[in-house]
Amino acid sequence: MCIYLVDSEFYFGDKIYRGGQAEGEQYAFFTRAVLDAIPNLGFRPDIVHCNDWHTAMLPMLAKTQYGGAMQSSLRWLLTIHNIAYQGKFGFDYVQDLLGVEDKYYTPEFMELNGCADFLKAGCVFADRINTVSPTYANEIKTAYFGEGLEGILDARSHELSGIINGIDTKVFNPYTDPALPARYNKSRLNGKKLCKLALQRDFGLEQREDVPVFAMVTRMTEQKGFDLVECMLDELMQYNDMQFFMLGSGDKEYENFMREAEARYKGRLCAYIGYNEELSHRVYAGADFLLMPSRFEPCGLSQMIAMRYGTLPIVRETGGLKDSVKPYNKFTGEGTGFSFADFNAHEMKDAMLLALECYHKPEIMSSLVRQAMEADFSFDRSSEEYAMLYLWML
Repeated sequence: MCIYLVDSEFYFGDKIYRGGQAEGEQYAFFTRAVLDAIPNLGFRPDIVHCNDWHTAMLPMLAKTQYGGAMQSSLRWLLTIHNIAYQGKFGFDYVQDLLGVEDKYYTPEFMELNGCADFLKAGCVFADRINTVSPTYANEIKTAYFGEGLEGILDARSHELSGIINGIDTKVFNPYTDPALPARYNKSRLNGKKLCKLALQRDFGLEQREDVPVFAMVTRMTEQKGFDLVECMLDELMQYNDMQFFMLGSGDKEYENFMREAEARYKGRLCAYIGYNEELSHRVYAGADFLLMPSRFEPCGLSQMIAMRYGTLPIVRETGGLKDSVKPYNKFTGEGTGFSFADFNAHEMKDAMLLALECYHKPEIMSSLVRQAMEADFSFDRSSEEYAMLYLWML
């Protein structure tokens, strides 16, 4: 396998993502470098896999500017990781950067809301489109999730699919993780209890095995459902057999809310404002439940990591959260977590109370933890699905 890198001290010497128009120029340069390199690599690629708006102009420029320099059999795959980020710039700016002809500045090709939209161009010209979960692939065909691109994506439904991301199961492994005060696996869970007690001790929570720890490891934004948490936290904390651990940062309103909540619920709530990678591992191991009430979530990784550590996710049924978490079924005992359908604070509360009820039923809880830890979210699984997609495209 050969790996080719595009280097430029001017464009990438300080930041990979500069933001604003400067970022548009960065990735216009990258796009042009890739297109100029392809005919000179010494081999003929079958598929070029583009990711997000940063490389979404590749298929358009290849098909409209490079003609005979690209073999006709070359196929272009575009993966959308988050449709909210589209790379929108002024027409004149894009023409200066990439020399796109005026006829392509239309709603049929790349114009959206008066801007030249890189991601839209990719959606029009790529041979195949995929995203990071099957449910998100369906969601972005609707006006609520599609961010203005729902029309073209719905029209190309037969060429749109979703594949769940994976996690590094060597990095996220409770049996070998050096960040943990104790190690464990699905057969020997005593180490998880020790991780919980250590987390409670080190961050000012009452050391109680009989009380579940609900945690969030997240950006504190509306997209992550933090307005639901703000609405319902005081009501939830009235249940004395519940603790809450918050790790993350984001909107100042939510950061201040959590600081004030920590002061109100001393010994029962910890708000660590900021991010600490080692601490995140400890939270995944030491918590009993991980709350992810996202407004939308293309894939999500935290719920997969949590299950790897035997911590049960409580998620809203959207995007990859719906595809990766199997909600508890009280009739069959099956499940890897808990879920709620609508973006509603009371539905979130009900899901958390169901989790609380299950926590006090050891047989149910241990079965759910085991099932969660047995779920496969490795790169092997997702890479096999991409290999099948590549074969389908040839």
